[in-house]
Amino acid sequence: MSMPALLRDRAAVATSPAQVISPVEIFGAIGVAMTYVDGEEIYAQDEETDMVYQVQHGAVRASRLLGDGRRQIAGFYYPGDLFGLETGPTHRASAEALCDSRILVAKRSVLKHYGEAGERLERLIWCATGQELGRAHDHMMLLARKSAYERVAGFLSDVAQRQGATWNELAMSRQDIADHLGLTIETVSRMITQLQADSLVALDGCRRFRVVAPGRLADLVAT
Repeated sequence: MSMPALLRDRAAVATSPAQVISPVEIFGAIGVAMTYVDGEEIYAQDEETDMVYQVQHGAVRASRLLGDGRRQIAGFYYPGDLFGLETGPTHRASAEALCDSRILVAKRSVLKHYGEAGERLERLIWCATGQELGRAHDHMMLLARKSAYERVAGFLSDVAQRQGATWNELAMSRQDIADHLGLTIETVSRMITQLQADSLVALDGCRRFRVVAPGRLADLVAT
């Protein structure tokens, strides 16, 4: 069965207003779990949107193709993150799976069928949209004011905070990080090595790291 058909079936089981259901339960009830392989497109830039997405497993990259052909990485999403949140009718960036991923996809227009719980979920989505805009603003300030060392430190700090693990996974490539931070891949690699030499982070291969000195890293990012 196609995704639109599945979404219609889920929407058809709209719950009675008398039942108390949490926003998370509503999202699970109307959402469809979709699997995407490494590099597979989830949605395209400029595609019309009425869907909301949540990472259940894996990681997602949002990227935008600029007029001069360059690629801009808008952000990365991890388990629990909502994405595809737009204030307009189309997606400003495309989204691709960074690894084999499971994504919960829900049709936003059916929320009105779920009474108060649907309204609470809509408020949650708007709150997440506001947070996304805040992150975009912070990222613009980072690119405008921070050194390469501070940019990479800020990126690793953000990943660690959002993943909340002792050892954090970098699902994206060094090239992805470079495109996101407006640096070259060589500079990114050099700055990560320097952060390790300064005892701010520890590396386990190319894709795993942990924050060794959270206070010092936070102070560096805040400067």
